[in-house]
Amino acid sequence: MSDDLKKGLEGVLVAESALSDIDGDAGRLIYRGYAIENLAREASYEEVLYLLWHGELPTASERETFTAEMASHRAVEDSVLDTVEALATAEENPMAALRTATSMLSAYDDDGSEPGDREADLQRGMRITAKMPTIVAAFKRLRDGEEPVEPREDLDHAANFLYMLNDEVPDDTLAEVFDMALVLHADHGINASTFAAMVTASTMSDIYSSVTSAIGTLKGGLHGGANQNVMRMLKEVDESDKTAVEWVTDALENGRRVPGFGHRVYNVKDPRAKILGEKSRDLGEAAGDYKWYSMSQAIEQYMAENKSLAPNVDFYSASTYYQMGIPIDLFTPIFAMSRAGGWIAHVLEYQEDNRLIRPRARYTGPSDVEFVPADER
Repeated sequence: MSDDLKKGLEGVLVAESALSDIDGDAGRLIYRGYAIENLAREASYEEVLYLLWHGELPTASERETFTAEMASHRAVEDSVLDTVEALATAEENPMAALRTATSMLSAYDDDGSEPGDREADLQRGMRITAKMPTIVAAFKRLRDGEEPVEPREDLDHAANFLYMLNDEVPDDTLAEVFDMALVLHADHGINASTFAAMVTASTMSDIYSSVTSAIGTLKGGLHGGANQNVMRMLKEVDESDKTAVEWVTDALENGRRVPGFGHRVYNVKDPRAKILGEKSRDLGEAAGDYKWYSMSQAIEQYMAENKSLAPNVDFYSASTYYQMGIPIDLFTPIFAMSRAGGWIAHVLEYQEDNRLIRPRARYTGPSDVEFVPADER
């Protein structure tokens, strides 16, 4: 057994997976062999879920059946919504609210099957993925003093979320861009939140516990929360009297970190950032305001020339979501809504040949300490 220390498990192989692969040097991402560029532009989020969960893209009839079944599971029990309302009233963090409400769903979904039953867990996973957007949209509306909007079964996954969020059916452009964003975030190898889900699943815990673990992990600013930090930075730049380049220069000189740059896997520009950058530009063009895109472009160029850093997916997802009218603190819950598909796929895959995940730590504490009775200490 090797005693080499790998902080953060960097470069350590912990499993084999047929779900997604990343070539960090080429800037390439595939889901089950399909280039992310093709899936983002040609496939719906529902089709990508089917691909991840079943191993192949659906036929037209399979897509129709799968999409309809997903839509039929969107409604959330009143008691869960009551809890969401209580959390919204208490001004809870949206990711914490999503974590709590998702955990609650298991109380209404017990068919008696044991964890590790693939078909039962796949059905549970579908229900989780279908209901998470309902929870997020309800939280936002209740926080704003508005009533939740009931989901519609005649809209696809992306359009229905925007409808529940704003009580208005989105136009085709917004629905298409949001669907593309969901596809881009659906899976990304064994990242921190996916690994958290797999660790929980490896104990043969239930899939609700696995997804809840993943949500808690994604909440962190070094993982899912980075996109929020990017938009807050852009707003700070906009509210200052400096150009984007001047602001970034000052920030770096003062030891601040510029969010949205660098990646543990990619050594070049994240392919998802390329696609979302285009959509950020398109949304700016549609609104007649290139401010956010232009600012982002200037920062990207400066970081490339002066720090040799390329943007990751968080950098352009921030301005894309913001231009769609989505509140900043919902960026990470939206990430979770999408990544749930990947979490569930990895749980199902890992449990096909399950082994308890149990790493070691190198002990650095004292040894041979003499015990002293309490009355003598």
